[in-house]
Amino acid sequence: MKLSMPHIPKLFIPLAFVMAMSMGLVYVVVQQNFRANANDPQIQLVEDLVEQLSAGRTVESINTSAGVDMAQSLSLFLFIYDETGKMVVGTGKLDGQYPTLPDGVLERAKEVGENRITWEPQSGLRFALVIIPFSGDQSGFVAIGRSLREVEQRIDMLGLQVLVVWLIGLLGLFILMVGGKIIFSRYFSSKQIV
Repeated sequence: MKLSMPHIPKLFIPLAFVMAMSMGLVYVVVQQNFRANANDPQIQLVEDLVEQLSAGRTVESINTSAGVDMAQSLSLFLFIYDETGKMVVGTGKLDGQYPTLPDGVLERAKEVGENRITWEPQSGLRFALVIIPFSGDQSGFVAIGRSLREVEQRIDMLGLQVLVVWLIGLLGLFILMVGGKIIFSRYFSSKQIV
């Protein structure tokens, strides 16, 4: 097949699409990894605390004196609810109040044994929250969360990096195709003269 200038868009568009899909896949995989890893500290702490509460530790023995301003802090925060869903103790506050969990979150944790959610109690404030039920002398739910601010900044940077790499790749593909066309046409035209 002779590569002419009109053939370049016919080849460029499918190759650009493949590049776009590849870059999209990279973005989604890395973004999901960033988000899933945001749960790791909470998973370890909530599992340890549930084990202790199930073994007889009382909710009242948990130190909740260190309050966390959830709008400002990147620190982990804790909420413990009784079996009816009423908050017993907590460390995280927004505007001086304990925020309310979305409906169904505790019920889902009870149904499946754990619930990991992205929670947005106020616009622009998103948290990775892990909730696990416990039972023993007392029953209820432990919820531990932290801000996603840093993770989301990394995800935003990832999006920008993937976009830049994709655009550079498109430019490189276009240069290779046009340059290849010029080189091959000169090579073949010189061969035909001889």
